[in-house]
Amino acid sequence: IQQEGVAGLFRGVVPLWGRQIPYTMMKFGAFENVVQGLYTYVVPKPKNDCTKGEQLGVSFLAGYIAGVFCAVVSQPADNLVSRMNSQKGVPAAAIIKEMGWYQLFTRGLPLRIVMVGTLTGLQWGIYDAYKVSVGLPTTGSVEPAKPVEKK
Repeated sequence: IQQEGVAGLFRGVVPLWGRQIPYTMMKFGAFENVVQGLYTYVVPKPKNDCTKGEQLGVSFLAGYIAGVFCAVVSQPADNLVSRMNSQKGVPAAAIIKEMGWYQLFTRGLPLRIVMVGTLTGLQWGIYDAYKVSVGLPTTGSVEPAKPVEKK
């Protein structure tokens, strides 16, 4: 606060939102759809015939796949936020120009995919394990809503 004032506390908030909002939207949207896709196209038996362990395995795998999508959509903003934190006072536009769009999207992406995929898989696996421990069904128990037909 002494060096940059109160505004310095919020300098990176827009790029941070640019990372966190797409990440979170993808985390929930992709997970639910991947669970449905795995039960429809990959798991060789209906969900109700799967053991709780198999269902939790599907939850982890769907979470991992969702995490890959999360890493990809949030990578440019993550690179931008990291660079802004290491180069105090440099505006985002200058960092984008310096890095270039290709580097902004790809620098560190493979490692981030492994990290975010694993963390997201574990988060969803733990979430569904907790649900099972309190007597609730794992994710994917409710059929997705049918699209509304336009008249």
